[in-house]
Amino acid sequence: MTLPRILFLSLGGTITMVPDAGGGITPQLGAAELVASIPELARVAQIEARSPMRLPSPSLSLENLVNVAAEVEQAFRQGFDAAVVIQGTDTIEESAFLLDLLVGGDKPVVVTGAMRGADAPGADGPANLLAAARIAASPDAHGQGVLVTLNYDIHSARFVQKMHTTHPSAFESPLTGPLGVIAEGRARFYTRVTRMPCHPVALGPPPPVPLIKIAMGTQGRLLAALPDLGYQGVVLEGLGAGHVPAEMAPVMGEIASRIPVVLASRCTTGPVFTSTYGYPGGEIDLIKRGLIPAGFLSGLKARLLLGLALRSGPDHAKVRNAFEPYQ
Repeated sequence: MTLPRILFLSLGGTITMVPDAGGGITPQLGAAELVASIPELARVAQIEARSPMRLPSPSLSLENLVNVAAEVEQAFRQGFDAAVVIQGTDTIEESAFLLDLLVGGDKPVVVTGAMRGADAPGADGPANLLAAARIAASPDAHGQGVLVTLNYDIHSARFVQKMHTTHPSAFESPLTGPLGVIAEGRARFYTRVTRMPCHPVALGPPPPVPLIKIAMGTQGRLLAALPDLGYQGVVLEGLGAGHVPAEMAPVMGEIASRIPVVLASRCTTGPVFTSTYGYPGGEIDLIKRGLIPAGFLSGLKARLLLGLALRSGPDHAKVRNAFEPYQ
């Protein structure tokens, strides 16, 4: 039986880190070294290993990930059957969702990393890499968009969140639960997700979009300056189901008259409401003032989708259309 061809792209992260002369761990290993350390991978797929970056994930840029998406799409055109993207866990939920928005087609893309450095006792990197390869090689992974795996769980990029700073089980999908699990050496899917619309890679990286979290007593005096700072859009993480203090509502309406403002929730999970609370600063009031609900997307992910929708300019109608599938 011919094994599938899988492209491994390493961007860096804890999974590639070993101690340096300064006493901390830093990204030093490349994809080829990671693959060579796991002989079992050769029985799963024909793997080509590349290391376009060796960065800690807080230093990854949106432009970096757009370039990764372009490389994955090119690899698929060249005959690769799947791709595994390796990176640090701090920004996996963002990178995976951005790739989900950009990489078209049904071929699997799996993102993974590690919570422990490569030299740590009980390092989880090798198991995560092997799990990622098994998922990418599974026919059941086709057509589900970008997937994320750590600690043997299989998550959808649009739902997964990092929930703990140190545990190997740090990743959860609190809205839906995982899609499946790696057990007995194979990917077992308990449910499926459908693909959402993709956005063309060729338009390049998104413009800067600020993510603003609202706290009790926030007055919003700084927010009015955002359109004049060069931002083409804003994501607001409101209270509860999408609310702000009453005195902020006119400020947000004024901003929304100039650039698109997307209303998300600062809660861990759950949709932004659209038709329940009618008080000043409630979601009905804010939507009437021009704010666009993020649906079930977190603020982090709404920021990425908004940025892609803004690449051809601050078009309110285009932004609304981009968020409609997530309501």
